[in-house]
Amino acid sequence: MAIVVIGGHSRSVGKTSVVAALISALREYDWTAVKITQYGHGVCSANGAPCDCATDDHSWAISEEKDRGGVSDTSRFLLAGAARALWVRTEQGRLAEAMPALRKRLEHSGHVIVESNSVMKFMRPDLYLTVLDPGTEDFKNSAREFLDRAGAVILHDASKTGGSAWQGVSLKPVAERPVFRITPPPYVTPEIVEFVRRSVALHATADSSALRASE
Repeated sequence: MAIVVIGGHSRSVGKTSVVAALISALREYDWTAVKITQYGHGVCSANGAPCDCATDDHSWAISEEKDRGGVSDTSRFLLAGAARALWVRTEQGRLAEAMPALRKRLEHSGHVIVESNSVMKFMRPDLYLTVLDPGTEDFKNSAREFLDRAGAVILHDASKTGGSAWQGVSLKPVAERPVFRITPPPYVTPEIVEFVRRSVALHATADSSALRASE
């Protein structure tokens, strides 16, 4: 099993689109796709409005997507060709409580692709890609924390957004990593697909330790 994690510095930078595009381009890998959503006090962490991210009975929940209509993010993963799609919802700061159940669900998967930054605290993936858009000012703490673990950067073309809106953000941790520039759509180029293909092939034959908690 190879595990790929797709993160990004903010919402709406294309993380879900990157995951879906990679699934579609690499269908032969029998992906189990996972989206992780953290919410705060019963409201959506994305926009502060009440939503179905929150769970009524405990601090986390995992559900398996069955709809292939492409309406929800996890449904988009199935539509793209994923064998399974899971949605993990947790209260802010309580992802650790959901991890044992998630690891159990992933035990017999082919390959795994996860949309999240925070999961990097609990997994050692074979490949972590971060999606960065200089035109979006917000830069999550979780994206900063794990920037140095990125195997490559998927970078929106800043010339299309009028330059960088970041304040006090250094990309030195990824200065030596491959950078794939995109002008969406599409969110994934043939070069990105080949990079992921090589990474999966490199690790697929080895025993993956990614499901174990990080040291």
